[in-house]
Amino acid sequence: MVGRGELTDVAWERIAPLLPGVDGRGRPWRDHRQVINGVLWRLRTGAPWRDLPERYGPWRTAYERFARWEADGTWARLLEQVQVRDDSVEAVEWTVSVDSTINRAHQHAAGARKGGAPTEDKLEDPVRASAGQALGRSRGGLTTKIHLACDGRGLPLAVVVTPGNVNDSTVFYTVMDELRVPRTGAGRPRRRPDAVIADKAYSSRAIRQVLRRRGIQAVIPERADQKANRLRRGTRGGRPPTFDRELYKTRNVVERCFARLKQFRAIATRFDKLAARYHAGLHLVSLILWLREPVTQPRRASTAG
Repeated sequence: MVGRGELTDVAWERIAPLLPGVDGRGRPWRDHRQVINGVLWRLRTGAPWRDLPERYGPWRTAYERFARWEADGTWARLLEQVQVRDDSVEAVEWTVSVDSTINRAHQHAAGARKGGAPTEDKLEDPVRASAGQALGRSRGGLTTKIHLACDGRGLPLAVVVTPGNVNDSTVFYTVMDELRVPRTGAGRPRRRPDAVIADKAYSSRAIRQVLRRRGIQAVIPERADQKANRLRRGTRGGRPPTFDRELYKTRNVVERCFARLKQFRAIATRFDKLAARYHAGLHLVSLILWLREPVTQPRRASTAG
């Protein structure tokens, strides 16, 4: 019987062939499904690893498997392979929405050391150390910001983690660089959506120019101060940027995606000291969202002559 929040049989059948196999060396692996369900329990509840229920096996095994697959890129590859599968049947909707959300970081998330234990000759700057682990300080305390690009169904395509005090527009280019879905056959990975929808925080001439050069429709409203400055300059201010109001109404899919991600308490509140661990949790939760989406049958090619 499948427990609450665990991998369903259908989801397990989709990812089981993609998981690392036994190489015949050392002790045999504990059942992958049991361990992944244990990791999901921890992400869903936000509980300490040591409180992992016995039905998922030793907590250390679950943590070490989670950390190992973060280090070798297994979680990211699993997410990529599921995206590739959906794109091959034209299920991915390439009208992409971009936004960010700020999450509080628990006090236990602070204190990760960078480059080993400090010595008398090597003292770590706490401000730089926090920024290196994607922790920012604000009036409310420690925060981490998730920058997200999702498809038209509200499924994550690219996820970037930064300190909470980082400006959204400066990370836009990194998010776009992370957006790539390989082809099942020959050809370059798909990196260019049909349109990018974003709010006024991303309204800049530089961003619009980058999208225009790549042949991507920009659906970004103009800020009031930018509009006033353009009008004040008269003909030198140029024409107003094109803006599809109807298409912009679909931007709420990214807000719904954030809401689904934050159903996992270890995502809504960051407990991980290392940014890489928190990012790996985002990859796994994003994978679960993709696996929950109904499998779409391939579209039939038109026979009209």
